[in-house]
Amino acid sequence: MTTRQTLESGLPINIAGALDAPRAVIVLQEAFGVNDHIRDVTDRYGDEGFLAVSPELFHRDGSPEIAYTDFAAALTHMGNFTRETLEADLCATATWLNDQGFTAENIGVVGYCMGGTVASFANTLGIIGAAASYYGGGVVNPRFGLPSIVQMTAHFAGPWLGLYGGLDKGIPMTEIEALREALSSSPNDTDLIVYEDADHGFNCNDRTNVFNADAAADATERTYEFFREVLTER
Repeated sequence: MTTRQTLESGLPINIAGALDAPRAVIVLQEAFGVNDHIRDVTDRYGDEGFLAVSPELFHRDGSPEIAYTDFAAALTHMGNFTRETLEADLCATATWLNDQGFTAENIGVVGYCMGGTVASFANTLGIIGAAASYYGGGVVNPRFGLPSIVQMTAHFAGPWLGLYGGLDKGIPMTEIEALREALSSSPNDTDLIVYEDADHGFNCNDRTNVFNADAAADATERTYEFFREVLTER
């Protein structure tokens, strides 16, 4: 079970796993906040031997947990993001991990939906060692004051894993192919996986209309192994 702590910056974080774990993973929320599902994902990373931390990126709005059907509220809170506030929260989380004895080479970041976009951005900052993005939007058209993921690829500081759904209407295959082309010139190792029969949000077992158990299981195992392979132990 996660525990919650508020950093000096005012950012609340949810923590799972052992402080003396060999590697750490930052878990970035969907557009619906740090809810039961994201806390469960954080717990699962802790159970896999990582120190897992999920920062509440909506904390400036009171850290709301938004119903999966309330897209208007999710859009409102995402609309309050700026590049500066996202970078500040990512750096504050990484600094807390640094204080626990981790360096960038020991820290991964995984993000889902909105968090997948932010995870890709984190991989350009030099504060983490690798990133995994589950159906992160803003592939071609920038969001949240950040560059598009296609633009970010040239600045990746560590390996990157992308996991997308072939049925995702918000991220069409034309954008995925543009991303695949951009990744071919990235300075770091990258991998892009498309689950042809999976939709946006396929990893979220609490969203029964889009959850795809097979894709979620495969993607999760790939991500665990990705971090174990590319992150060094401290």
